[in-house]
Amino acid sequence: MKLSWWEIKNWFTNVDYTIVGSGIVGLHTGLRLRERFPDSRILVLEKGQLPQGASTKNAGFACFGSLSEIADDLNNHTEQEVINLIQKRWDGLQLLRKRLGDAVIDFKPYGGYELFLEKDTSTYKDCLRKLPFVNEVLQPLFRNDVFATETNRFDFKGIHEHLIFNPYEGQIDTGNMMQALLKEAAANDILILNCQTVIGYHEKIDGVEVNVGDFSFSTKKLLFATNGFASTLTNGAVKPARAQVLITEPIPNLDIKGTFHMDKGYYYFRNYDDRILLGGARNLDFEGETTTELAQTDLIQNRLEQLLHEVILPNQDIKIAHRWSGIMGVGSQKNPIVQQLSNHVYCGVRLGGMGIAIGSTIGTELADLV
Repeated sequence: MKLSWWEIKNWFTNVDYTIVGSGIVGLHTGLRLRERFPDSRILVLEKGQLPQGASTKNAGFACFGSLSEIADDLNNHTEQEVINLIQKRWDGLQLLRKRLGDAVIDFKPYGGYELFLEKDTSTYKDCLRKLPFVNEVLQPLFRNDVFATETNRFDFKGIHEHLIFNPYEGQIDTGNMMQALLKEAAANDILILNCQTVIGYHEKIDGVEVNVGDFSFSTKKLLFATNGFASTLTNGAVKPARAQVLITEPIPNLDIKGTFHMDKGYYYFRNYDDRILLGGARNLDFEGETTTELAQTDLIQNRLEQLLHEVILPNQDIKIAHRWSGIMGVGSQKNPIVQQLSNHVYCGVRLGGMGIAIGSTIGTELADLV
């Protein structure tokens, strides 16, 4: 494709900052750069028609980790690392809400619950045992107890008697959030080009030559916000993790409100109006789900449906309206990678399935590296 003079002049000349990825991290990076450098030219390149990873494909949980997930993290990270991580997620949620407004993103503070299948007795007992300790660890951050036990008032079947409740959790409308962020970016004169795949870049003394296939252009700084697609950038420290999701048709008299977690966060569901949105189960096939292919598999979809029909809404005739998947970025550590890769190249990746919570913070940190 041969660009016109006007296209070159208005989009690809004197580019100060080029951001790869137009999801939560990429757009927050752009907005923060605009605050810091009001007169700069900021360009965002996105390989999809819409953000291609998880930003428009997630389940809309405004959460910072279930009790079993936090207990598990305490086995693999220091206490301080876990506190810092939760602080980052909590701060990120507040930043997102402040920037866009609760009404716009349809934030609903219904609280979050964790349930335990009858066969998960050891995890259940472990969580009940660790609950006071985790509350103590989080006390300086929330000035209150975060987790408490609650009886199963939702008529879930095949689970242990108590659920663990967290009043600080909420849900949002993911589509509304991303539309609002895109509008905010446009209002701040951040140029977004979709269907543009960066196939290579070459660093020079005064900037970076970026190759998008048909043409190349120069930018002073190049910032990657590609999360699950960042494996080659980070020498494999980030791996893609596919998350499969389904949503039901409307269910009359649905009495379930809130966000719900199971099995260390590997399963999650919520109400969306009078539907149930349910996702997860990648722990059934870690190898198969370490992929950037946006597809569904029978193994996982069947398991999600089984949970829906046996545990969440037993003995009800429920129809599935739609299925999809998104790509998260995970690694052996939960800490995000926000770093300068070379003189003019930076990245903010590995959000560990917590993009809604942490994406705004990571975007801000990424922009502040420059």
